Amino acid sequence: MKALLICPDQRLGVAALAESAPLSNIPILGKSLVEYWVEHLATLGAKEVLVLATDRPDQVRARMGNGARWGLRTSVIPEKSELTLAEARRKHQADVAAWLSAPHDIIAMNHLPGLPQHSLVTSYADWFAGVRALLPNALTPDRIGVRELKPGVWVGLNAHVPSGAKITGPCWIGERAWIEAGATIGPNTVLEREVFIGRGAEVSHSVIGPETFVGQFTEIRNSIAWGSTLINWERDSCLRVPDAFLLCSREPKRLCPSPVATPAVLRRRELARESQTSPVGEFGPPR
Repeated sequence: MKALLICPDQRLGVAALAESAPLSNIPILGKSLVEYWVEHLATLGAKEVLVLATDRPDQVRARMGNGARWGLRTSVIPEKSELTLAEARRKHQADVAAWLSAPHDIIAMNHLPGLPQHSLVTSYADWFAGVRALLPNALTPDRIGVRELKPGVWVGLNAHVPSGAKITGPCWIGERAWIEAGATIGPNTVLEREVFIGRGAEVSHSVIGPETFVGQFTEIRNSIAWGSTLINWERDSCLRVPDAFLLCSREPKRLCPSPVATPAVLRRRELARESQTSPVGEFGPPR
């Protein structure tokens, strides 16, 4: 049986998140949005999944591979613009009998599976709310090496959590994350893979992106920190932290960063999407 996923194009409301990777590839508790959806479709019996990608399709293809790890076949199809559900159905769904039944046949990946009420692409606050809603279901059988350190605190493989750190759930600590003694983590906090939290730092109601360094005695609240980018999801503000001793990326600098559309271009794309109509299904109107 076939299914089709529509990757979200860049969105003005969460533009800073898409600077280094398309929104479909942004890690959420160690897995990307597209990976969550392919896993979900595999449990529904899909044997082939087509993925429509407008924003950096090569990165989407690299993230997914050929689908063998899910026991199915995947292929990424570049599109010039993000299609609505109706447009995708007309363009790509020829033999209906070969597809999963609606609404699982064609899905716009604007949210996580099972959480349609939490959009991930409208605003930073909504994105954080969607991540927060996933936390209670963090410990799944496919999470190799993940353990529940104490109620509501999940720790990934090879993560370092010293006895001198104060950890309050719900909280996710990704694989190979390193927390120094005296740090305070949580509640409602996600540390993605290979995050470094310095001595005396405090992080709460926040998400720290992969390979991000948080310096000693730095305080991060109600925010999304990704490299040197700090987004306050509560105030919808974004800034670059110039002091690497406070916040920076642990990744080597990219010689050729991926282009990100300007706010004006993103706004024109959103207006174009809003002007199109398609039937409203289980997943709501296209965004």
